[in-house]
Amino acid sequence: MQRLEHVNLVVKDIASTADFLMTAFPEWRVRGAGTQTWHGKPRHWSHIGDDDTYITLNDNGEGENRDLAGHNPGLAHIGFEVDDLDAVLARLLGAGYEIDIDGFEHPFRRNVYFVDPAGFQFEFIQYLSEKPEEKNRYD
Repeated sequence: MQRLEHVNLVVKDIASTADFLMTAFPEWRVRGAGTQTWHGKPRHWSHIGDDDTYITLNDNGEGENRDLAGHNPGLAHIGFEVDDLDAVLARLLGAGYEIDIDGFEHPFRRNVYFVDPAGFQFEFIQYLSEKPEEKNRYD
């Protein structure tokens, strides 16, 4: 078995990205938090998620996140499969977050992208078929 357990991000402000994530996924919570020193610099960390999957947020980030429209190496986006895309949209739009990309037409999936306050892009995707040959079509 293989599964992605967590993603570790450095941000300037933990609270704003934590708020974005817990708005998208109201069942998520702060699993744990603490402080550490990373290469001589103190920082706070927080695990935001459920019992099985989480995102680590570390503060004291310096500089700006990569330009999502650019071609520099780095994180492009993080994708989450969801059961009810309309519910995720209602929560995020209701909280004042704006759609970055309104997905692409596909007969067996719907998706939408948001950018959180730290500049990370998140994709939320709902599959409309359980059949791999349908949901994984790339035409």
